[in-house]
Amino acid sequence: MHTQCNGKAIRTGRIGSREVVVDFDGGRISSDAGALLLQGIDQALKLTERVAACFQDGRDAGLIEHSVQTLVMQRIVGIALGYEDLNDHDQLRRDPVMAALAGKLQARRKRCEPLAGKSTLNRLEHVPAPEQANRYHKIAHEAGAFEALFVDCFIEAHAQPPQQIVLDLDATDDPLHGNQEGRFFHGYYGSYCYLPLYIFCGRHLLVAKLRRANTDAAAGSVEEIERLVGHIRRHWPKSRIVLRADSGFARDALMSWCEAHRVDYLFGLAKNDRLKAQIATEMVAARQACAASGQPERRFGDFCYRTRDSWSRERRVVGKAEHLPGKSNPRFIVTSLPADAWPAQALYEQFYCARGEMENRIKECQLDLFADRTSTATMRANPLRLWFASLAYVMLESLRRIGLHGTALANATCASLRLKLLKIGAQVRTSVRRIHIAMASNHPHQHEWRLAQARLHPG
Repeated sequence: MHTQCNGKAIRTGRIGSREVVVDFDGGRISSDAGALLLQGIDQALKLTERVAACFQDGRDAGLIEHSVQTLVMQRIVGIALGYEDLNDHDQLRRDPVMAALAGKLQARRKRCEPLAGKSTLNRLEHVPAPEQANRYHKIAHEAGAFEALFVDCFIEAHAQPPQQIVLDLDATDDPLHGNQEGRFFHGYYGSYCYLPLYIFCGRHLLVAKLRRANTDAAAGSVEEIERLVGHIRRHWPKSRIVLRADSGFARDALMSWCEAHRVDYLFGLAKNDRLKAQIATEMVAARQACAASGQPERRFGDFCYRTRDSWSRERRVVGKAEHLPGKSNPRFIVTSLPADAWPAQALYEQFYCARGEMENRIKECQLDLFADRTSTATMRANPLRLWFASLAYVMLESLRRIGLHGTALANATCASLRLKLLKIGAQVRTSVRRIHIAMASNHPHQHEWRLAQARLHPG
């Protein structure tokens, strides 16, 4: 049965002679005062301004209350603060700190709030088919502009062109719980899902592409890498580029493209009997060493290999012959990197295994920032939701990089940044001359907040 709050104070007990009474009558108080740091990031990157430029706004400028940039700010900052639903903004539209981020404390028109509610924000995210568009759909976006913006933010984060960059590719599942367009069952993940492609360089997010799940993990990767490498080389023509990924990307088309365009690669390679035979001697040695020590032992083999049908040429393969107590654990990688620069063991243990860090970045996007909240009906609208979550990641990663380097929070996850720096209770008092945001006096991370704010506003 649906119940409604009656607005009466709640008595929760007594402390000594005093009764404890709780009510939502504190006035202009925000639980998100720390989000003012995100305003500094936005000003440094001009992020929401550039995201707004990815949209075409066909509304009559004289009749609108909320600009596209305000709508974009609400959505991205809202996700960073933990508000994944558009419904949340029916209350957030009155939040004084969110209003301060938008640069407007009150609406210009009667019967409006300083910020937009769920219905207006839905018009931003609603992307009907051209034949279904009507007079109410006036805001459209350009996918190519979104894709280029992620790469531009990555390039601008470097003062000098790096000598080498490593691009990590991975596909992951985005579980679906409705009848969204493009919904397919994926046997590996055992659920109905999308299969987005992510590309990171360290902590920088360069690609977040939503795809249907009835496809290979590497589907479309050649086109994405061609676009990405072309964009990067226009700015950094001398930087060496290395692709790194698991065995799902060890496809001849992608490796051949890399070989033809001076891009190195390092991919996992699915094991088979022919590969196992190549490291049989090393596996015997590892098994004997394991039996003697009782600990996992590994040896490495380095050889040239070509598949019977699927590869167009012979390539360098490194095999890890590992034996654990009770079982063997062979693994293989294929690479274009030369043996004199990268011996087999260092190539596998130091270079290839480092790709696991990318999985932590994907977890931040999906678990902390709701990148898997693709619950709209169409494949035209859901990529926009993925991009908004990804832009929230770009904003928080920039906060770590610019404002928190050298501090205890420099390596904090997005969820930890939200909890420790953004979710700060504050009272907002507005006078003729100033807006005073009085944050909690006993907040435990005041030092880091003040330091980040000083770095974002050095003047």
